[in-house]
Amino acid sequence: MKVYGLGLKGERAALRYLKKKGWKILERNFQCRFGELDLIAEDQNCLVFCEVKTRSGGMIALPQESVTFAKRQKMIKTAQFWLQSHPSDQPMRFDVIALTAGAAGRFTVEHLENAFDL
Repeated sequence: MKVYGLGLKGERAALRYLKKKGWKILERNFQCRFGELDLIAEDQNCLVFCEVKTRSGGMIALPQESVTFAKRQKMIKTAQFWLQSHPSDQPMRFDVIALTAGAAGRFTVEHLENAFDL
């Protein structure tokens, strides 16, 4: 699935945010028959599967509210599929990076670490 416009800008902003935090980005937009993972990264010794959600300012719903139960289940299955070809002993978690577009193309970032469990 290709991301256009605001979503693409949000993913790029999330990528910059994580790199500034010193994270190692392993993969972007990984896709398989189960779904897509926006970012797969390492945070020190932890493997992190990230969902990036971007909304324009003034929206009623928060970006992270769109990570539904069904979306979480797809992320888990997709992560399990990815791990089949990238075995790891590292602890892992699922994060949501919620971005809200503001003035002058800047984003407000809310990083929800360990947003949900298996």
